[in-house]
Amino acid sequence: MSTDFLNILNGQAATTPVVLAPLAGITDLPFRQLVGTFGASWVVSEMVASQEMVQAKPGTREKAELGFDQAGTAVQLAGREAKWMSEAAKLVADSGAAIIDINMGCPAKKVTQGYSGSALLRNPDHALSLIEAVVNAVDVPVTLKTRLGWDHDCLNAAYVAKRAEDAGIKLVTIHGRTRCQFYKGSADWAAIKDIKDAVNIPVIANGDIVDTDTGRMALAQSTADGIMIGRGAQGRPWKLAQVAAELAGDTPLTPPKGHALIDLISGHYEAMLTFYGALMGPRVSRKHLGWYMDDAGTPIPLRKAILTEKDPAKVLHLIRDAIDTDGQAAA
Repeated sequence: MSTDFLNILNGQAATTPVVLAPLAGITDLPFRQLVGTFGASWVVSEMVASQEMVQAKPGTREKAELGFDQAGTAVQLAGREAKWMSEAAKLVADSGAAIIDINMGCPAKKVTQGYSGSALLRNPDHALSLIEAVVNAVDVPVTLKTRLGWDHDCLNAAYVAKRAEDAGIKLVTIHGRTRCQFYKGSADWAAIKDIKDAVNIPVIANGDIVDTDTGRMALAQSTADGIMIGRGAQGRPWKLAQVAAELAGDTPLTPPKGHALIDLISGHYEAMLTFYGALMGPRVSRKHLGWYMDDAGTPIPLRKAILTEKDPAKVLHLIRDAIDTDGQAAA
């Protein structure tokens, strides 16, 4: 289990925890491993549907390659039935997951229409039955990720978090929006303070935290114990370590440039090809390569060439062309 995770549970974290958020189709094993090379308090897998995982439907076992042997890996489960949630929890715990995270925050219609994710905020009693089923099924720590409420007429996260704590949840992460906001507007970090005041377990603030400045503001307004970064790490797998160092007042991490950046992007690309295979790998890699090129300011024609080229050897060559040895965008 992650030492950082144990330390925050015991109130002994030496630095502010900076956690990688679960992002569907993005925070896969290759990306989480890359983030881990720079250092992260812990990382959370993509959301996995509990019933599909247990029944091993196509596509779910691929997500089940969750890096159980990686320190500090939390596997996030979603579902609406206690039976499947408990069975999936046992499966991933027996496979070596260090932490199990319950998703009660996903706002996607395909999830909430199935009465999972943030839809559970509309029925706290049922939500607690799922939490109790998971907590009672495993010996590893169980955490919860949710939102402020279903909408502004149902801001019940503090109530749900307190009941979750009483049921055995060890930590709660709060995205500072309601479900009905989806990702519109701005995250309300100050509202997270109500949850922090309601519980004795650690609280992680999430939503619109992309760098050190937003991290500091979120911590100040929420009084949370740590922060979770999602899209701020897209194309910047070093961002969590950079923010953590700056929050701690340590020597700032210098983002990789030049040959180091070329090696990082190339290595990530090759890891995705290995993980997903020759057919799916190039397709999955495009969004990551696009973010790297955007961050580097790569000229549009060269960026387009990288994202449309199908030959991996040529892609690797184009990556080298896109970054000069000083780490600047190619002319």
